[in-house]
Amino acid sequence: MSQQSTAENTQNQEDFTALSFKNVKFWYPEAETPAVNNVSFDVRKGEFVSIIGHNGSGKSTLARLICGLLEADEGSITVWGLDLADQKNIFEVRSHTGIVFQNPDNQMVASIVEDDVAFGPENLGVEREEIGRRIDWALEAVGMSEYRHSTPTRLSGGQKQRIAVAGVLAIRPDILILDESTAMLDPRGRREVIDVVRRLNKEEGMTILLITHFMEEALLAERTIVMNRGEIVMQGAPEEIFENGEALLTYNLCLPEITNIANMLKESGIDTPPCLQPEQLAADIAACAEERGLKDLRSPRLARSDEPKRGPWDIDIKGLTYTYSAKSPFASKALKGVNLHIGDGEFFGIIGHTGSGKSTLIQHLNALIKLPQANKKYKPKKLKKGEIPPDMPQLTVGDYNLADKKCNFLSLRADVGMVFQYPEYQLFAETVFDDVAFGLKNFFKDLSADEVKERVYAALSAVGLDPAEVAEKSPFDLSGGQKRRVAIAGVIVTRPKILVLDEPAAGLDPLGKKEIMELLHKLHAEWCRTVIIVSHDMDEIAANCTRACVVSDGRIFDCAAPHELFARADELVSLGLDVPLTAKICRALKGYGIDIDCDYTSQGFAKAVVQAFEGGEADA
Repeated sequence: MSQQSTAENTQNQEDFTALSFKNVKFWYPEAETPAVNNVSFDVRKGEFVSIIGHNGSGKSTLARLICGLLEADEGSITVWGLDLADQKNIFEVRSHTGIVFQNPDNQMVASIVEDDVAFGPENLGVEREEIGRRIDWALEAVGMSEYRHSTPTRLSGGQKQRIAVAGVLAIRPDILILDESTAMLDPRGRREVIDVVRRLNKEEGMTILLITHFMEEALLAERTIVMNRGEIVMQGAPEEIFENGEALLTYNLCLPEITNIANMLKESGIDTPPCLQPEQLAADIAACAEERGLKDLRSPRLARSDEPKRGPWDIDIKGLTYTYSAKSPFASKALKGVNLHIGDGEFFGIIGHTGSGKSTLIQHLNALIKLPQANKKYKPKKLKKGEIPPDMPQLTVGDYNLADKKCNFLSLRADVGMVFQYPEYQLFAETVFDDVAFGLKNFFKDLSADEVKERVYAALSAVGLDPAEVAEKSPFDLSGGQKRRVAIAGVIVTRPKILVLDEPAAGLDPLGKKEIMELLHKLHAEWCRTVIIVSHDMDEIAANCTRACVVSDGRIFDCAAPHELFARADELVSLGLDVPLTAKICRALKGYGIDIDCDYTSQGFAKAVVQAFEGGEADA
């Protein structure tokens, strides 16, 4: 009997092993240590497994080994009963497995959605009629049937990712692998993709491997595997893994924030047992209050924040509108009259759902997108007698008037640095040194070679990279976290007065996120006057920003200090946004009659709860 026939007969067995690794090792060329080192584990048919670990721990390499995109140097890998060591099985293995990568743009191959979804089964030789049925099923599964004839490039990030999932589903894989597939999505997009995955697991019996840095996603799995430096160091039920906080810290992973909050409360005398859900922590806090006979628990009210003081590097935006593909059938209005003030010296946040206009807004700040009247060919419309001239958008950054054709845009871009969402798109030179030096040489042409080297090395050191180690390497040989740092170094090397970053910590592990934010605060404290970050992470905004604005449908919904914004939790959720973990706990506590007002940081929340307990009235 053939190996394939054996697999087909075996897969009906209840305990069929869908995937098996036995002492697998894999080295990348010229690497001193293996990326995957002596890894062994099994995954049952229909099991939902999450894989977590720091950047560079070997998670993505593991996923590529499963699909046969990489070949193991040692050990054995069996997928759906097929031995990957036999090259004849590779094609068959890929019909059983499907992988969705972090960036959906890297998986789009066609100009029409249905053609993109059809690409996989066509390459597997599936008959035309069956391909049509698979397209229908896959698009229905991800809730994208109405976009069948749309152009993928005009979809939002969440919609693109669902199309990427549909393209993988169309090959009818038995094993679905998601490699940080939700890292770049807004909260609504993440929920949409994860809901699809859970439904496929529960209703279709699909085996799921979810590689993620989001702890709340990892909690949805039956089993969690923790990787560190290419090895599996922990595995078990998610609750058991995340309650073992000290072990996670040793593997460069952070404790779930809810665990930190529970620990802080316990240290302050409010005995809250370990838990992993905000509703459970709220119930535990309420139970503790009831045990003490406390009622009318309310924390002190926080004062409303003042408007930022005016300074020489203020940003003022008035009536900003922008339409993509204007005067064409594909016209899309991204900004619809934005009015915004960002004060000199702020650490400012911009939040909003995918497609809200955030990226379009920040691209105006250093004239990557110019105001209409700043374009050389712009001529004011001739007015008829008595006609009132139209209001034109206005934008000033410090002394730069971006509505003026004569504005020194080269100098502006040296003073307003921009780091984009995908750092690999910002890197292009043969070496890290050349990449970081590029902007410096273009903005300051009179610098000597020694001065350029000194400033490049200083920028690399500032972002935590050793110049002696990385300067002559290709930037494309670096890890994702290192690329992010090189991209930032290439911007801060000019010492900009204002630094703008689009999702600076997206795709990084918890420790990497913490390091990036600490770096930005260090630069802000030392010489960068204003830092502006675009982020989908509401806890990140609450913990780091002096103020933030919410962009929704091309307009500013609100602009205030984070504690004032997140007090409007229900409204933010209705806009498709998430709220910080602490805001979720506060909402749940209100159901128990406990009113907590805080800055929505973990420390601020714990402090406010303690103050509420201290001021609570005991039953007579």
